[in-house]
Amino acid sequence: MEHKHLHDTENEQSCCTGEQKIHIQTDAHDGCCSSKKHKHSEHDGHNHDHSHNADESTFQMFLPSVISLILLIIAIGFDNYFTPNWFAGWTRIIWYVVAYVPVGFPVIKEAIESIRYKDLFSEFLLMVIATLGAFAIGEYPEAVAVMLFYSVGEVFQALAVTRAKSDIKSLLDQRPDEVTILVGSDPKTIKAPDAKIGDTIQLKAGEKLGLDGELISDTASFNTAALTGESKPDTKSKGETVLAGMINLNKVSQVKVTTGYNDSKLSKILELVQNATAQKAPTELFIRKFAKIYTPIVVLLAVLITFLPYLFVAEYVFANWLYRALIFLVISCPCALVISIPLGYFGGIGAASKNGILFKGSNFLDAIATIQNVVMDKTGTMTEGVFKVQEVVFNPQFDEKEILQMVNVLESQSTHPVATAIHEYAGKIDTSIKLEDVEEIPGQGLKAVIDGKNLLVGNFKLMDTFSIPYDINPHSIVYTLIAVAYDKKFIGYLTIADSIKEDAQITIDKLKTLNVKTTMLSGDKNSVVQFVAQKLEIANAYGDLLPEDKVNKVKEIKAKNETVAFVGDGVNDAPVVALSNVGIAMGGLGSDATIETADVVIQDDKPSKIAMAIHIGKQTKKIVWQNITLAFVVKAAVLILGAGGLATMWEAVFADVGVALLAILNAVRIQRMKF
Repeated sequence: MEHKHLHDTENEQSCCTGEQKIHIQTDAHDGCCSSKKHKHSEHDGHNHDHSHNADESTFQMFLPSVISLILLIIAIGFDNYFTPNWFAGWTRIIWYVVAYVPVGFPVIKEAIESIRYKDLFSEFLLMVIATLGAFAIGEYPEAVAVMLFYSVGEVFQALAVTRAKSDIKSLLDQRPDEVTILVGSDPKTIKAPDAKIGDTIQLKAGEKLGLDGELISDTASFNTAALTGESKPDTKSKGETVLAGMINLNKVSQVKVTTGYNDSKLSKILELVQNATAQKAPTELFIRKFAKIYTPIVVLLAVLITFLPYLFVAEYVFANWLYRALIFLVISCPCALVISIPLGYFGGIGAASKNGILFKGSNFLDAIATIQNVVMDKTGTMTEGVFKVQEVVFNPQFDEKEILQMVNVLESQSTHPVATAIHEYAGKIDTSIKLEDVEEIPGQGLKAVIDGKNLLVGNFKLMDTFSIPYDINPHSIVYTLIAVAYDKKFIGYLTIADSIKEDAQITIDKLKTLNVKTTMLSGDKNSVVQFVAQKLEIANAYGDLLPEDKVNKVKEIKAKNETVAFVGDGVNDAPVVALSNVGIAMGGLGSDATIETADVVIQDDKPSKIAMAIHIGKQTKKIVWQNITLAFVVKAAVLILGAGGLATMWEAVFADVGVALLAILNAVRIQRMKF
């Protein structure tokens, strides 16, 4: 069953009270009034689609309001300028009723459904009481006008939220429905979810990849904007991983499927975005609770405004006091708050996702706006994380090639970037070397037994732990050192260097502009950490840290009452991420666990996105509080005027719909901002 009426807009984020169950979907969207919609489904078993179809035009959305407006203008003209003989008595009333029905009937229907499902004090009931009350005391033009402007406001709300969702919807539409696979040498088009691991996808120029896979062709260039927010071409070579959502740019390429349709990186990103609004910011939660208490109170006050003066006013006129009460009800509708605040947060999430930054909820937009100290890992965050062996310094008494092969075999047990650098330098792994009792020493390195003798590969702390004497001062060498010991003898070391990322300096400068401190923590040797910190002008930097040392450093910072965001890989630094106020993961494309662990995922490894995320959070929070202030100030002023008989229904309409529209226009500004 499909309802097509005024309030059934794509956003459904209008001004009702009560707790909501929020879902973001591509075909049926959530909102403030979705609590009733979901309850309908639970009670009557029907699936009510309360969203506008994508092909429903803006004109169709405005059509009921246009009909009502035309009839109202004609009626006002008849009343004030040219009054036909037939336009009197019941004919006049019926005319206004007909003008009221296109915009009023959907709202009356919603009010009845709200009462049916025990949501007694909804905005719909307020509007129905106010407008039918105006009919009862003969204020026909104002009754129609109030509902008309309310309806127009609802449509504008729908259009605003549709615009706010456009960035996220474009992300949700990145996966193609079909892919072309090769059966033998013949291409065959199938549904993307039906593709199996091991299938070969043939990807034409301009086509979008539907599943994660391994590039079979020698080279191919891809547009990765769907995943990173960056449209800069990314050239991949044979054997490299390519991801769903990437667009093949130049020539026909072939990709071997390595992951199921629902397990792709893009699927996980989409799931994250779809669930983003389930986590509500404290401001949103407060406004919901406030509206739930506020609305019954204003209804009670309206009743008191109508009847209480009878006891105190000598010349009490029921119609006059009822009119004041109706004005009070119209003004009191909390539309501006309940629609503009979620819209502001949704706009923030959309703006961030457009730039390759994924927030797991609007609560993290709030949290990141208050960050005072960004604590970051060095490797992979401020540096490329691509290590290269610079030098091998071994004792000439030992066979360098043999020892290097032993180190290479042991490092094959690790996924650390240092291990990758050693593999690239040492070449093919010698499978004849057998390891026993392999053990990782946290924060120090690896230990194994080869031919009954201990092999140690790691930092110099590892040498100290096993009481291996060495004759060099590791602090005198800036590069990262990998010490090697075999059979309780110090063999020597490898020097490994990493390069600072291009936009690392921009990141630090932007964070300073935002008045955010920076602290760098690393397990790398302190001389390397201080070298990088000095280059980037980071005042606080600490090296040679174990995971528990990082936790203690963050605790020290938090003890100063500073809010902390920790930036790392989201896996090895899980304890620090959990301790921080906001956990930010770099390189969401590289690790499923990163997406699971962090509160915010930066998809393209660019540290400058850290400052951008904070900026987006601050702007979102600023807009939300501007709307709260605007709504409260204007409504409070007009409520007082209305109760005192100094405001008409027209001022009430401005205080309700006008302020709501101003708040909406303010909320959507974030989508136009450049970060």
